[in-house]
Amino acid sequence: MTDEDHHLLAEWAALCADHVLPFFESTCPEDARPRDAIAVGRAWIRGEVRMRDAHQTAFVANAAARGLPDPARFAALAAGQAVAVAHVAAHYLGAAAYAIRAAAAAASEGDAEGARLQELGWQRKRIPAPLRELVLEDQRARNDICWGVFTG
Repeated sequence: MTDEDHHLLAEWAALCADHVLPFFESTCPEDARPRDAIAVGRAWIRGEVRMRDAHQTAFVANAAARGLPDPARFAALAAGQAVAVAHVAAHYLGAAAYAIRAAAAAASEGDAEGARLQELGWQRKRIPAPLRELVLEDQRARNDICWGVFTG
């Protein structure tokens, strides 16, 4: 994987996490940790933050998730995974999976599957074109360990 590919995956992960961030912010409007984590991930992409510092920020975003209802918790975890892409590129898939889980958890019980598919579709439309096949193959290969959220 090239550095450019790594950066494209990090930006896509940030986009996925940012999309569901309102689920967190509506529950914890004064807590900026997940939003800050996404910003740190984007700063890493621009070369403004060291990988080690970005990686440490993932733990901060994950800590924000503790004890929250599922939509807010999964949104914070998506942010943590998004910034962790700086450390390990494969975390991009975790950011996408947690974002899908956040969307499904925020829906009413009868609408959860529709919300999951809608978020999956939203994400797939935004996969960076040069990496589309890689991402889709990775989703197929790792769907089982990502709670089956990439089915569809």
